[in-house]
Amino acid sequence: MTLHFRTLALAGFAACAFITPVLADPPQPKIVVINRSDILRFSKVGQDIQRQMQAAANQAKAELSGQAKSIQAEERTLQQQVAILAPDVKAKKLAAFQARAQSLQGAAQRKDEQLKAAFAQGQKAMEDALGPILQQVVKERGANIVLDKQAVVFATQGQFDITTDVINRLNQKLPAFKINLNAQAQAPKK
Repeated sequence: MTLHFRTLALAGFAACAFITPVLADPPQPKIVVINRSDILRFSKVGQDIQRQMQAAANQAKAELSGQAKSIQAEERTLQQQVAILAPDVKAKKLAAFQARAQSLQGAAQRKDEQLKAAFAQGQKAMEDALGPILQQVVKERGANIVLDKQAVVFATQGQFDITTDVINRLNQKLPAFKINLNAQAQAPKK
């Protein structure tokens, strides 16, 4: 019985010897930090996309504002005429006015969706270019974890932040991107 116990004990120790190294040395975290909002704000392509989006939004606002003023003028005129119009003419004019007002509201909503789709297209192009750059910088730094700066509560040193390096490389790879204002919003993949 003693020999059997010793054999089992030795087998147990041998098994632990094989398992222990695997469990004892987990990889040490090496963290780098990026500031995604700074990449959008300070990279050439991010600034280019923002400039184009601002111009498109201003143009849409001007177009829709002119139409809205026209609808408001029509509404004031219609309010003045309502008291003297025959009921059937009044109903037709009100229906036509409401149809134009709803059409303007629909146009505003479509324009908003169009701008959002165009911005999403620009962001996707940036993300597509940013992915390999980020992988390369992380590999060069020997890191195994990337955090967004907003997730970092406290750091004693700034050397963890690779944002400037990433922006410089993104500027070289993708300095500009032409926004397609006719971009269609894509349904999320299932």
